[in-house]
Amino acid sequence: MTTAPDAPLDARKESLIEYPSKFPIKVMGAKADGFVHAVTQIAEQFDPVFDATTIELRNSKAGNYLGVTITVTATSREQLDDIYRALSSHPMVKVVL
Repeated sequence: MTTAPDAPLDARKESLIEYPSKFPIKVMGAKADGFVHAVTQIAEQFDPVFDATTIELRNSKAGNYLGVTITVTATSREQLDDIYRALSSHPMVKVVL
């Protein structure tokens, strides 16, 4: 059985992520007071069950930057896009992976 070329694709089949799932996000910024708190607040804004005890921290070699890994419960592609946009636009954040 073939589908017509104009048939809409099921968005869940296009995604490599199965929702809901735990999804780690790495955030890097200058090692400054309030950085981890800012990242935590953004995670909590988009994930009501976010567990701050799962946050992982890693200092850069020179100690000027801090890597923060948060693990959110991803419920949709839109939610993940919103989290990435919010993190990327925060003035303390340098890189989001």
